[in-house]
Amino acid sequence: MRITWFGHSNFLLEADGKRVLIDPFFDGNPKAPASWESVGKVDAVLLTHDHGDHLGQTVVICKATGAKLVCIFDLVGKLHEQGVPAANILGMNLGGTVDAAGVRVKMVQALHSAPTGTPAGYIITFPGGFCVYHAGDTALFSDMKLFRRFFDIDLAILPIGGCYTMDANEAAVACSFLACRNVTPMHWGTFPALAQNTDAFATALKEHAPGVKLVHLDPGASADVE
Repeated sequence: MRITWFGHSNFLLEADGKRVLIDPFFDGNPKAPASWESVGKVDAVLLTHDHGDHLGQTVVICKATGAKLVCIFDLVGKLHEQGVPAANILGMNLGGTVDAAGVRVKMVQALHSAPTGTPAGYIITFPGGFCVYHAGDTALFSDMKLFRRFFDIDLAILPIGGCYTMDANEAAVACSFLACRNVTPMHWGTFPALAQNTDAFATALKEHAPGVKLVHLDPGASADVE
C-alpha cells in the first residue's frame, strides 16, 4: 500500500492497481502542497461528510475523472445536481458495503456532525487484502472495538487534532481498540484550533498501543506500508 497525505483528511491510497482518494480538500487547504489536477485519474472518491474542508473538490474530480463516488445516501441528490453522473454515485448508509471499482468499501459510524445526512468512516479492503480504516472526523467511541472482530486492519488513519475530533491521547486509545498494525494521524496542523504536531500522539501511542507502528507523514509525503 502506498499512502499519500495532502493535508487535513485528504489521502490517496494506492494498491493492486487501484487508486482511492478520500476527502479531497485541495483548494483552500493551507497544507495541500498540490492541486487536485496533479493527482491524476482515480478509481474512486470516498467522502466522509460534506463539511467544506472534506467535500473539497469532490464534484470536480469525479466529473473530470469519471471516478466512482461513495457517500452517505442523503448526499446523492445534492451531488448529482452539482454535476456528478447518477450512475457514478454509490450512495449507501452506515453498516453497508459496496464495490467501488473493485475495492470493497464498508461505511461505519463516526461521531461528528454534518450539513447533510450522517458523517461516516470507511473500512476499505483492496483486492490483495490490504485493509485501511479511515475514521473521518470523529470522537472516540468504544464500538471501535467491534471493528477488529470483522476486519484485520493493516492501517488506521485517525484524527488527532482535538477541538472538532478526538485528540492525540484518545486516538492512541483507539489504536488499542482497533488492534491495527500501523497508524497515520490526520486532521492536525491545518488550522490554529488543531494540534500543530504529532508529538503528543507519538507519546500516547507508546503508552496505549506500543505494538502499533506510527507512520508519520508531512503534507505531500508518501509512504509504503506493509
